[in-house]
Amino acid sequence: MTKDELEDAFWNEGRESHAVRETIEPASQRTYDLDERTACFGEAIIDFANIIPRTPVTRPLIEQLVGCGTSVGANYCEADDAVSKKEFRLRCGTCKKEARETKYFLRMIVRAVPELKSQARPLWQEAKELHLVFAGEAPNESRSLVIRHS
Repeated sequence: MTKDELEDAFWNEGRESHAVRETIEPASQRTYDLDERTACFGEAIIDFANIIPRTPVTRPLIEQLVGCGTSVGANYCEADDAVSKKEFRLRCGTCKKEARETKYFLRMIVRAVPELKSQARPLWQEAKELHLVFAGEAPNESRSLVIRHS
């Protein structure tokens, strides 16, 4: 099994994988503006962090999660304002890394507080989809989200 298949198995528990934001908003109301999408993702991460019980184990995980989860949008703003293609690619690369790190910390929080798994799953799926968008490997529906910098 590949690493991605193992991650999917962890989160989906035998369920068929589905589009991330279907659980958040219907397809007819989806926002395809990466600026807004990454901002909403950061807000959702903050909301989730506020419901995690504070323990010696979860405190550092919460700080890391909020840091990387909100950094995706902040770095996208930087990429959008880039003055060169090279800077744009660098910032998008940082977005990709932060999205991947967010997936990791969501998994660690679910390990520490298993009862939060169902609430963490849509966030993990969105982080996965954002990671694919910034890696340029997104499914056809998401490919239109990638803004090409001139």
